[in-house]
Amino acid sequence: MLRNGLEPWHVAIVVLVCLMLFGSKKLPEMARGLGRSARILKAEARALREEAPVER
Repeated sequence: MLRNGLEPWHVAIVVLVCLMLFGSKKLPEMARGLGRSARILKAEARALREEAPVER
């Protein structure tokens, strides 16, 4: 992989630490909330792009 990059065992350690900190029940809830937030952000950004500019 990349020199000084992220190795697979680094990812495994991060996952284990997250499981120990948040517990296995909280992680799916957090992922669901993050997904909802991302969908809302995407929809709002799309609405702003589609919105016609105000003429003065």
